[in-house]
Amino acid sequence: MAKKVTIKDLAKAAGVSVTTVSQILNGKGARFSEETRDRVHRLKAELNYVPDFNARNLILHSSKTIGVLVPNIGNPFFSSFTRGIQEVCREKEYMPLVFSANHEVELERYYLSRLVERSVDGLIIASSTITNETIDEILKPNGIPYLLFDQNQAHGQGDRVAVDDYQGGKLAAEHLLKLGHKKLVMYLPEQPTENVLNRLAGFKNALNTAGVAFDETNIVKTEFTKQGGYKNTVAVLAKQPTAVFCANDELAIGLYRGLTERNIVVPRQISIIGFDDIDLDEYVTPALTTIHQPIQQLGNEAAKLIFKRLSDKEGKLSQQLVKMPVNLIERASTAQVEG
Repeated sequence: MAKKVTIKDLAKAAGVSVTTVSQILNGKGARFSEETRDRVHRLKAELNYVPDFNARNLILHSSKTIGVLVPNIGNPFFSSFTRGIQEVCREKEYMPLVFSANHEVELERYYLSRLVERSVDGLIIASSTITNETIDEILKPNGIPYLLFDQNQAHGQGDRVAVDDYQGGKLAAEHLLKLGHKKLVMYLPEQPTENVLNRLAGFKNALNTAGVAFDETNIVKTEFTKQGGYKNTVAVLAKQPTAVFCANDELAIGLYRGLTERNIVVPRQISIIGFDDIDLDEYVTPALTTIHQPIQQLGNEAAKLIFKRLSDKEGKLSQQLVKMPVNLIERASTAQVEG
């Protein structure tokens, strides 16, 4: 294996000091001649020199990294969310480090602690299990700027990016009511987070306003995954609904499979509406009606807020909150109720 080229090797080849090379490569070489700067950059390319990450951190007092913690990277929602973060990080020449905590509290704390040890410049936390205690014990003592995505339990903490989940639930109910549905089920995760509860509240309120009865008996809970949506199909059907509002699109897609295996046709026999508008929605059959939230843009905004916080050297910036709208995307999985 070839020996890695060091900054000393580059300095020797350029006929200058290590300090000169360091300053030129870190954008602080204005006091050196243009010929010297050009020579260093040319030799850097010729020798394939890659700066030592840890040494660079010590010089710049920055790791140029943003930690991103999500509950399930396998969920297409968080893939798109992360893509939005990556776009902004690339513009700023920062590296996002993405970890999936799989809804495990201890794994989440482990990743947060390791990210703090590696001196990340900021954190975007989309995990649903983050608590005030974790923030107080791990993040605040180290002074690391952080942003919370809207599904977590930590109230009044950090900058936030959110969507109008209540309005989303309301839109779902109004759409189904317009189609004549009154026998409705809401498909929820076993431990619904704040944003999901807001979807439920909006859904229930719209139904109550229309005089349609809805209570706890109309709720079915399962794992918040495609597998969860599939495995509790029987429990959903036991309620004999004409329509189901799924708390996210993954539940809806899982339910599709369970219904198909039982020869139940969507939407002729049962209408399905989801929440998120992940890219798979247009590729399942029938295409899924859903509540759209601007997923990639949410990632963009989360990253922008973190960089705005990082630039606030004097700590004058108050808590930042960006709340984004949702809208109904009507496709083929909902239809007028028969009979």
